[in-house]
Amino acid sequence: MKRNLTLWLGLLAFALVPALSQAPMGKVHGHVTNPSGAPEKAGTITFTGTDRAASGPGLKAATSDKGVFTVDANGDYAGEVPPGVYKIVFRSPGMPNDKEADHIDNVQVVAGKDTVADDDMSRKEYIDSLPADVRKNLEDIRKKNAAALATNAVVKNIMADIKIYDQDIKDADAAQATATQTLGAGASRADIEAKTNEIKTAKYSEIETLMLKDTLARPDVSSLWNDLAQAQLGLKKFDEAIVTYKKVIELDTASKKPNPQVQGAAFAGLGEIYARTGKVAEASDAYDSAAKAYPTGAAGYYKNEAIIFSHPETSNSDAEAAAADKAITTDPNVAIVYYLKGQGLIAKATIDPATGKMILPPGCAEAYQKYLDLARPPNDQFVNDVKGILSEATQTHNTAFGPDKPKKKK
Repeated sequence: MKRNLTLWLGLLAFALVPALSQAPMGKVHGHVTNPSGAPEKAGTITFTGTDRAASGPGLKAATSDKGVFTVDANGDYAGEVPPGVYKIVFRSPGMPNDKEADHIDNVQVVAGKDTVADDDMSRKEYIDSLPADVRKNLEDIRKKNAAALATNAVVKNIMADIKIYDQDIKDADAAQATATQTLGAGASRADIEAKTNEIKTAKYSEIETLMLKDTLARPDVSSLWNDLAQAQLGLKKFDEAIVTYKKVIELDTASKKPNPQVQGAAFAGLGEIYARTGKVAEASDAYDSAAKAYPTGAAGYYKNEAIIFSHPETSNSDAEAAAADKAITTDPNVAIVYYLKGQGLIAKATIDPATGKMILPPGCAEAYQKYLDLARPPNDQFVNDVKGILSEATQTHNTAFGPDKPKKKK
């Protein structure tokens, strides 16, 4: 009987071991902030309690370690400790156990719950306990950090606005196609034009609103002013756009790292405004300045100049031909500029009274023929027109188009 009782007691003690080892725990987590207000990126948080004897060097006799948790690169830590009231101690990397960078008293952990235990060393009472020179250094760091955060926030907002700007420019460029698709194939030309202008006005107005805000936030960034000027040009606010484009050039020229592409775009913008307002000489000078500022874009600038002077509302045949010539000199392999040159020169064509055929001015037939030689889809929309003109002219010419020219017979 005694033997059975002893065995029973032994089994009972063995059965109690798992229950004792599975004592309820409480979760803990927190964030450690250094005196400058930034997250600590390393170190440890130690939870010490007051219900057992000390277990580590430097600990008071009435305390004991219950858990040591690593602070990660974001300043965060997490773990589990038995329920109780704790003092938490932060130690920076390498700090001995008898030292502490900071501590927080009376942190209560409850079984089955997650307790937040932050250590914010930027709190006033902690800062006030530091030497005067340390406090001054911290204040300087805080000001720099605050300025950096403010700048980062501004940059983030501007980058978001630039994404909108990029999409608005694409939408404005595609406005006519969008208008045609929206109104349908049966829509009148006047209706399509009105819808196109409506779309462009909406897009350029949004850009103007965004860039007025962004240039106020970052008045030293020339590219933002350039985007604003482009919107003002699109809205036909020519006087405002001129002032803004000139500011772009002034800002970028004076900057530590001038951007030739921004300056080229600004001069080209001025050129377009002058062309649209009948100031031919000023337009030519502005486009020349654009090409000089950014030679890589020269052919495109001169092509655009010729295109603008080809439009009915800004028509100037001499300026069109002259701009096309400059574009050809810059890049002789662009078909459309030869067409524009021919179109500019044909204004001086006369009629031969004997034959009734057109007498094209010097260079006109050659320009049209070069267009036929170079034109490929989708830039071949004027081929039939050019062939018709040449067939009515007195000059000898080859009107074969593209790579399918007939071979000469031997």
